Amino acid sequence: LSAMGRLPAGRSMLPPVNPPSSSRSGRPTHPSPAWLAMYASPLSRWAFAVLRPIVRLLRAAGVTEEIIHAQVTRAFALHGLDYGFAGHLTVRDPERPHLYWTNPMAVHFSQVKTSNLILADHKGRVVQGEYALNRAGFVLHAAVHEHHPDIVAMCHAHTVYGGAYAALGRPLPPVTQDAACFFEDHVVIADEGGKVAVEVDAGHKVALAFKGVKAAIHQNHGLITASRHSIEAAAFWFIALERCCRQQLM
Repeated sequence: LSAMGRLPAGRSMLPPVNPPSSSRSGRPTHPSPAWLAMYASPLSRWAFAVLRPIVRLLRAAGVTEEIIHAQVTRAFALHGLDYGFAGHLTVRDPERPHLYWTNPMAVHFSQVKTSNLILADHKGRVVQGEYALNRAGFVLHAAVHEHHPDIVAMCHAHTVYGGAYAALGRPLPPVTQDAACFFEDHVVIADEGGKVAVEVDAGHKVALAFKGVKAAIHQNHGLITASRHSIEAAAFWFIALERCCRQQLM
């Protein structure tokens, strides 16, 4: 794992996330450099396919969802997918699927650590953590998680190209191999487009549109991805979709 985790010359490593010394099961929970390299190196379907079994091994070794969430959030910052404290990433707690981990309100992606993540329920109550819950993130993500028990994780951020493309209100055409990955597997959501989602009904409208797809373009808002497998999959598809939007706008 350490050999595969070496980064190319000149490429920086993600900063440490101060992981706890042990998981709930009592086993060590230190993230591997191979996990960091997955997002610090250029993303490709090949890298995803090769490293995904390694991530499974890390999970089996006791690496918790909280650590992976923190690493993914900081990877978003590394890739420039941040804007103030806008954006939210969520992942179900594997032992308590009615609860989900999310990044705290008013904390920049680059500053997210396992120690400041919060655990919340579908009603917006913070079960664990010392920070406030992002209301807009709760409204959208909690509704999707509640309506679709099979969805494990979601990613949303206010990005340059995704936001610009979302303003067009058009689906992504399958004009490249990369874009073809989203063919008939994403939707354009016009409901509540451009509004800051603070009402519960807004989340329900978005949730209804997420049936059977892995991504959504929320008009005048931005990109949202979901995974029925893991948060690293949701993150990969978000970065891939942002890249496709960039290509389409060039």
